[in-house]
Amino acid sequence: MDRKSIKGVIEAISAEMSAKRDYLVELDQVNGDGDLGISMDDGYRAVAEYLKTSGEKDLGRLMMACGKVFNASAPSSLGTITSFGFMGMAKALKGKEEVSFEAAAGAMLAGVENIMEKAESKMGEKTILDSLYPGVLAMVKHASDPKKAVMEAVKAAAEGSEATKQMRAIHGRAAYSAERSIGVLDGGSVVGKLIFKGIADYYGAKE
Repeated sequence: MDRKSIKGVIEAISAEMSAKRDYLVELDQVNGDGDLGISMDDGYRAVAEYLKTSGEKDLGRLMMACGKVFNASAPSSLGTITSFGFMGMAKALKGKEEVSFEAAAGAMLAGVENIMEKAESKMGEKTILDSLYPGVLAMVKHASDPKKAVMEAVKAAAEGSEATKQMRAIHGRAAYSAERSIGVLDGGSVVGKLIFKGIADYYGAKE
C-alpha cells in the first residue's frame, strides 16, 4: 500500500458515506444530534480531495495530515474520534512510503487502539468500536489474503454493528436516555461497517 492506494481506499469509503448520508442522519436523529451522515460525508470527502493534490510520500505524515483535514471538516465527536484513528495509523506508518497489506492492517489496528485509548472507550459501549474493532481484528487475522481479509472484516463489522441494538449507550448524548437506546442500532457502528465496505469495494472483494 502506498499513497495512490490510500487515495483509492479513502475515495471508496467516501463514496459509501455519501450514499448512506441520509440513512446515517436518520439513525443519529434517534439518540444523537442528527448530524452523523453530514459530518462523515463531509469529512471523508475533504480527505479524498486533499489526497488528490498532496505530494506527500511519507505515509506517516500523510495520515497525520488526513487526520487534521478530517477533524477540521467534520466538527463532531465522531470526527474527533476518527482523527484519533488517523493519528494512530500515522505513528505506525512513520517514515514509510510503501507497506504490505499486512503492515497496513497492523497500522489500522494501531489506529483503532489509539481511538480506544484517547476516547477511553472499548467494545460493548454502543459506539463505532463495536464494528471497527472486530472488523480490524478479522483483517489482521486474514491479512495474508487481502480479498479474504476485507470480506471477513466486512462480515465481522456488520455483526458487531447489529449487536449494538442490544446495548445500552454510555457515551455522548444517547447516554442521557440510556434505557431508550436499547433496541436501537448505533449510527457510529454503521459508520465503522461502511469503512470496511469501502475498503472491500476498493479491493473488488464481493461475497
